[in-house]
Amino acid sequence: MREQPEFLPISLAEAGELGIDHFDVILVSGDAYVDHSSFAAAVIGRVLWDAGYSVGIVAQPDWKKADDFRRLGSPRLFFGITSGNVDSMVNNFTAALKRRRSDIYSPGGALLRPDRAAIVYADRVHSLFPEVPVILGGIEASLRRFAHYDYWSDSVRRSILADAPADLIVYGMGERPVKEVARRLENGERIDEIRDVAGTTVKEPVALWRGRMSEAGAGAKGRPEAVAGDSCLIIPGFDQVSSNKREYARAFALHYGEQDPFRGRPVVQPHPKTVIVQNPPAKPLSTEELDRVYELDYSRRAHPSYRLPVPAIEPVRFSITSHRGCFGSCSFCALTHHQGRIVQSRSDSSILREAARLAGMPEFKGIIQDVGGPTANMYGMSCPRWKSSLGACADKFCRADCPSLDKDHFRQVKLLRALLNIPGVKRVFIGSGIRHDLLLADTVSGPVYLEQLCRNHVSGHLKIAPEHISRSVTDCMNKPPREALDAFREAFAAASLAAGKEQYILPYFMSGHPGCTAAHMAELAEYMREGHMYPEQVQDFTPTPMTVSTTMYYTGLNPFTLLPVHVPRGREKRIQRAMLRYREPENYELVREGLLMAGRGDLIGGGRQCLIEGRRTGQRTGRSLSG
Repeated sequence: MREQPEFLPISLAEAGELGIDHFDVILVSGDAYVDHSSFAAAVIGRVLWDAGYSVGIVAQPDWKKADDFRRLGSPRLFFGITSGNVDSMVNNFTAALKRRRSDIYSPGGALLRPDRAAIVYADRVHSLFPEVPVILGGIEASLRRFAHYDYWSDSVRRSILADAPADLIVYGMGERPVKEVARRLENGERIDEIRDVAGTTVKEPVALWRGRMSEAGAGAKGRPEAVAGDSCLIIPGFDQVSSNKREYARAFALHYGEQDPFRGRPVVQPHPKTVIVQNPPAKPLSTEELDRVYELDYSRRAHPSYRLPVPAIEPVRFSITSHRGCFGSCSFCALTHHQGRIVQSRSDSSILREAARLAGMPEFKGIIQDVGGPTANMYGMSCPRWKSSLGACADKFCRADCPSLDKDHFRQVKLLRALLNIPGVKRVFIGSGIRHDLLLADTVSGPVYLEQLCRNHVSGHLKIAPEHISRSVTDCMNKPPREALDAFREAFAAASLAAGKEQYILPYFMSGHPGCTAAHMAELAEYMREGHMYPEQVQDFTPTPMTVSTTMYYTGLNPFTLLPVHVPRGREKRIQRAMLRYREPENYELVREGLLMAGRGDLIGGGRQCLIEGRRTGQRTGRSLSG
């Protein structure tokens, strides 16, 4: 174990001050170096440092020049490469495929990240240091580990391992597998000998794979077969999924079912020049391991070499991660393939220690911005299957009404009360949002949690994500139905009134999702009108790699049933987006077209129930709503 420095070194001068003349590992990231537990490079770097390895960081190198990639020399073990906290294509383009004007992960919002950053960085590193192992990690590489639909090229792309000169991918939450790979390299194994680490994806030549298949007597029809002594699942290969949408949907459903650390099998996908092998996901970190990761000595600041602020740090600087994982399995979210469905929670004592350290920082003003994870109120929740190492159910999603799921909110109630008793802590907010159906399902501690939430932990608005209210759409999204939203709105209003506070729900609604029609959007617009809701921002569905929704978008099929799904595209997608912002004058024509498309001409005119006027008047086209 090495003593943790204030910042991991980003220059040879900083390395020299720490007594380092040759790094064990060099991490290359598309983000600026922010030393905070919400930034992956900082976490992986400090975890490796804690394990005894020297780590340097090359942040946002100029990919057009070699000097930036050479600035720290050649590492002894490997280069670790990530595009950053966000897929570079999602980061660089809007849902409408327009290039963004700024990057919140860069100093001053500068545009410093290349498109397909993981591939670009890997190409540069490999060309300069051809003998050094290259390991990809982070969300971009993780979610592109199989052949995948790419929204930005409107095509099926190969696994990123087939396109990048890298040796393997550490996918998902990488602390455990990256330490294992480092240990085995340290012990003298070659990178091409490290084939079986859980939480990694590797590649091998087609000829070698065929030899193994032949030795194992495996068939060629994509059935689960014994390969090299292990049970695996062979899914349709690149040639099949890139030319046949039904095969794409089938392949997705097959590998989706194996994303479990306890029951998942290796998944194999042939490509024209290589074979991709995903090992089962890494085992979840224990509470003690998770505590250690988040209690490392993060400075919670951007590296002092930056002259301009990095915008992404401010919303999370004084936030606390309480847990990982999400069993919600929302169709448009890739968490099932990244953090997994098993919730891993930190201990109360660890979270309280972190809060006490925050309170001791000179810059801390008394406000903890968030205590949460993917969904704040999943903290402490569990299932007996997880504790017995059976993994999440293979044949069904986790739902709020599951009798096996422990939905007790009391542990969170106790935690939030304890946080408010720490000297120097004035307010504790829940910024990451809650799952409202889970709160309603807990009839014992849920009301206590809601009362405390409304009294102490809402900063004017509480984030929830119903996404839609039409049952057929919420079913496609795997979200709770409208009835849950209605019940929660009523309960929240009553709890806020009892607390003597005027505060509101900030609901996230989505347009353009597979399964959604103009008629469904008209229904949602009516709901927003009646509820005096009007979103300041519209969440337009963006097909991102390795989600159920993206598979629906590309194939027009539900991957689990192979039944057809309506997919809004092109102008219809723009119309649906406009219908969420029906009061904006510039959206009038699109909204009118959408309402007529939906057969809802009754919502056009001067009546109280109308969304827009019958004709353009030069004034605002929507009716004024309070709230």
